[in-house]
Amino acid sequence: MTEYSIEIVQGDITTIPVDAIVNAANERMLGGGGVDGAIHRAAGARLLEACRLIDEVSPGVRCPTGEALITPAFDLPADYVIHTVGPIWRGGVNAEEELLASAYRSSMQIAEKNLCSSISFPSISTGVFNFPFRRACEIAIGVIQEFEVSDTINTVKLVCFSTFDFKEYSQILNNLER
Repeated sequence: MTEYSIEIVQGDITTIPVDAIVNAANERMLGGGGVDGAIHRAAGARLLEACRLIDEVSPGVRCPTGEALITPAFDLPADYVIHTVGPIWRGGVNAEEELLASAYRSSMQIAEKNLCSSISFPSISTGVFNFPFRRACEIAIGVIQEFEVSDTINTVKLVCFSTFDFKEYSQILNNLER
């Protein structure tokens, strides 16, 4: 069980003050749609510039699926943006669950390493990457609950844009805490 609080929050992740905002990025890390585009717009042009400075590990890939990298947050109400890439759902036969768990775990590890006391997550891979929503929620909450507690992180916020997502996340968290 965690020694930090897990909060389910409904709202716009770009407006919630935390030490680190997790971005559901793509491997290029150059912005995109959904939460990725919203974070890039809210952070301002300097975020894109910072992402461009990150070396590609293979052609077109700065951050491989399941991994995470950190940049300053610029105009966001945070110190950092942790960019993580969740998997594209391809029927569950390509290690999608393990890769999604790794994206959450890697983000928590980077937050801890950078002495963040609070971190907010969107629902990674559930938009255009089509990961089944309920299973993605279970994985997210499970990884966060199982993360080895440090003296650093004390608040994890799971930020839901829609009322439906908020209700689903809340129900899953309540069921897992029983």
